[in-house]
Amino acid sequence: MSKLGVAIVGTGMIGEVHRRAAILAGAIVRGVSASSPERASEVALAWDVPRAYRDIEEAVADPQVQVVHVCTPNHLHRAMAQAALEAGKHVICEKPLATTLEDAKALAALAASTGLVATVPFVYRYHPVVREARARIAQGELGPLRLIHGSYLQDWLMDPASNNWRVDPKLGGASRVFADIGSHWCDLVEWVSGERFAEVSAAFATVIAERSAATSRSFATATIDAGMHAVSSEDVAAAMFKTAGGTLASLTVSQVSAGRRNRLWFEIDGAKASVAFDQEDSERLWIGLSDQREEIFVRGPGAGSSEQRRLSVLPAGHAQGYGNCFDAFVADTYRAIKAERPKGLPTFDDGLRSALIVDRVIASARTRAWTSID
Repeated sequence: MSKLGVAIVGTGMIGEVHRRAAILAGAIVRGVSASSPERASEVALAWDVPRAYRDIEEAVADPQVQVVHVCTPNHLHRAMAQAALEAGKHVICEKPLATTLEDAKALAALAASTGLVATVPFVYRYHPVVREARARIAQGELGPLRLIHGSYLQDWLMDPASNNWRVDPKLGGASRVFADIGSHWCDLVEWVSGERFAEVSAAFATVIAERSAATSRSFATATIDAGMHAVSSEDVAAAMFKTAGGTLASLTVSQVSAGRRNRLWFEIDGAKASVAFDQEDSERLWIGLSDQREEIFVRGPGAGSSEQRRLSVLPAGHAQGYGNCFDAFVADTYRAIKAERPKGLPTFDDGLRSALIVDRVIASARTRAWTSID
């Protein structure tokens, strides 16, 4: 197959990440769509791509495009991903797949009916030591699981002057912090542990009641006004889960934790051993053993599971990180388009699973009751 042609829809930070990963995976970026034709032209020039699409319809109509990357605010995901699939294009859609469970179901069903490749960037699966943790659990090295716990903490919304479209439920969805980052933790932990959450008890809190008006340029249509605006989306959340196998799991998420830039952390404790992963120290996997010893597994291409070695593209001691995860995810999506079967590729079905968990977490937070997930 000749090189894949790609359209990038959305030109914020994550759009640039998609562009870089697409190029590294050997694709050709044919054009870009943005919040306005003027913005698209500006970015097309900066990115040195030939076309600035007027809108999503023009992007999906381009015969040189085989893959559409949807990198826009959340409320646009359903319509844009649907337009791409209906035009016969493969799709990478940013998470959340949609802002409602019903829309996520519709997209997953549409993707399945077309047979096209449709993926969601749950890219933390692509840390090599995460693959190592999953392999050890699958091989029974931890024994029966006893406890799962962790957190995902950020600090970028500590200041009431900080704001963007994610804070507005009309643009970001009914949940902010849980849907934005808690969803990553849930996908990762279910995938690594092999256990699925069956029930949840959750609580949300908005600790900054007012924020200044959002000023970021995006596809968001909110009017930019001076002054402070009331906030209804949550800044922090806590959830306790019970898996189908009876294992308890606890999660704390926050976007107002000082000094925590992007700390996704989990520990999975079994009868024979434990494993712990910290995304801000992603070269290492901590392993606790039953005889009061502990070990550190260091990422590298010369040891560990086959998937850990595959994803270790740099020698040990040359740190890999989030960018490498994203590159590997996009490359695996393109391999799937070329009829390969890469392991662990998160699809629209995984996006639907995430939407289901988020929906049930929101319901539990509202009722303060244990709520069934499956």
